[in-house]
Amino acid sequence: MKATGIVRRIDELGRVVIPKEIRSTLRLKSGDPLEIFTERDELMLKKYSPIASLEKFSEGTAKSLNELSGLASAIADTDEVLHASGRERREFEGKKLSPAMDKILKERKSYVANLIEGGKIVPILEEQSTQMTAQIIVPIVCNGDCLGAVVLFSDEKGAKIEPSCIKLAQLSANILAGQFE
Repeated sequence: MKATGIVRRIDELGRVVIPKEIRSTLRLKSGDPLEIFTERDELMLKKYSPIASLEKFSEGTAKSLNELSGLASAIADTDEVLHASGRERREFEGKKLSPAMDKILKERKSYVANLIEGGKIVPILEEQSTQMTAQIIVPIVCNGDCLGAVVLFSDEKGAKIEPSCIKLAQLSANILAGQFE
């Protein structure tokens, strides 16, 4: 943990204002849930990710999606890729999502693109070196809240997302969302 040099007072209702610069850096938005940790005289706030609480389940889902579809797969919360499976696994896990992904998650609608058909491939990560040729992004939505996304993608020339893969990604997103109902 590093010091910021910023000091804030607690108001009469027990509230503390998190400075705008820190909220921007950590991608905190109004209404985001925060988890509170304490140790001795320390207090730590961490952005809460319900999908991250399903650690083994989401990791297994990513592996199964990769095996069943033959495509690389990823499970993300609203900030970063939590688990990935396939050749590009190490490039994706733990990396921040791109602004284009943020937009798709906010819209809460599935996105399919095949380069071979003239589709526009959106970057999954802020800094991404993999050149994708086909992708599907399915938001994980529970009670109107977007918790993250299921992503299937390929970097093979001429790749195309088949309807069966679209259904597989949608099913996986629904199962993950169902864990929070």
